[in-house]
Amino acid sequence: MTGAAGFAGGHLVDRLLADGAAPVVGWYKPGGDPPAASARLAWEAVDMLDAGGVRRALARARPSAVYHCAGAPHAGQSWQTAAATLEVNVLATHHLFDAVRALGTPVPVLVPGSALVYQPSLSALDEEAAIGPNNPYATSKLAQEQLSLRVARDEGVPVFVTRSFPHIGPRQDPSFFAASFARQVARIEAGLDAPVIHVGNLEAERDLLDVRDVVRAYVALVARGRPGRVYNVCAGRAYRVAEVLDRLRALAGVRVEIQQDADRMRPSDTPRVLGDAGRIREEVGWLPEIPLDRTLADLLGYWREQVRLGTP
Repeated sequence: MTGAAGFAGGHLVDRLLADGAAPVVGWYKPGGDPPAASARLAWEAVDMLDAGGVRRALARARPSAVYHCAGAPHAGQSWQTAAATLEVNVLATHHLFDAVRALGTPVPVLVPGSALVYQPSLSALDEEAAIGPNNPYATSKLAQEQLSLRVARDEGVPVFVTRSFPHIGPRQDPSFFAASFARQVARIEAGLDAPVIHVGNLEAERDLLDVRDVVRAYVALVARGRPGRVYNVCAGRAYRVAEVLDRLRALAGVRVEIQQDADRMRPSDTPRVLGDAGRIREEVGWLPEIPLDRTLADLLGYWREQVRLGTP
C-alpha cells in the first residue's frame, strides 16, 4: 500500500488487518520515523518520484494487490503547490504502473480518485456526469484517473478507479474543515484557545462519508468490482459546512463563537458536491454504514485525546 501512513491509507491498513488479509507492506514517505510494525504489517520508506526505487520496492513486496493511497490530498492548498500536486499525483502513479508492469503478472491496483473531477453541478452526480475540474488538485486527479484507465484498457492491468467524495474521521489533518473545527473545539475545551472557532466558507455543501466506510468500499471494489471502470464512493446526501459545525458545537463542552477568516477562503470553491452511489451499490453491494453524528463524535474524541497528549 502506498501512502499507508496517511489518513485514508492508515484506516485502510486497519481494515485489511481486521479482515485477516494477507500481510500488508505499507510504504511511507522517506524522512520520518517508520510507524509501528507488527507480525502482519511491515513498513518501507519509498520515494514515489524515484522510478527505480518504486520498481525495486514493488519487486521485493511481490504483492497480491496494490492500494495506491499516496498523493497530494488538498484541493485548497493546490493553488500554491500546483506543480508539486501534479508531480505527486500523476508522475508517481506513472512510476507505480511501470513497476507493476515489471512484475510480469497482472496485479489488481486500486487508485482512489476524486469527485472534484466533475464539472460543478447542483444535481447529484453519477459516473456519466460532465467532467470539468476547477482547481489544480482536481486537474491532477483527472490526469491520474485517465492514466489508470488507459493502463487498464491497453495493458490489461486490473485497475479499479474511484471518484471518492469528501471523507472525514479520526486522524484527519486539521487543514481539512471538519478536523479543523474539531481540533479548535478540543483546544477551547482545554482552555488553550479563546472560545472562538475560525472558519472559511460555511455555505458550501458536501457529500460526506466516514473514512472507515470509504476504505471498506476500496476493499470491496478490489474483491467484486469491474476493472477499468470508474465508481463513485459517496453517501448520496450533502451537508452544509455550517451544519457540520453546528453538530460539533452541540458536542462541545463549552460555548463557542464563530469568526470567518478570509485566509481560509479558497480562490474557487464548488458550492455543492453531491454524488449518486447507484453503480457501486448495484455492482459491488457497498453502502455507507456510519452516521455523521458518530463520525463527528469520534473525530472530536480523537482531537480531545491529541490535545490531552500535547499534540500541536
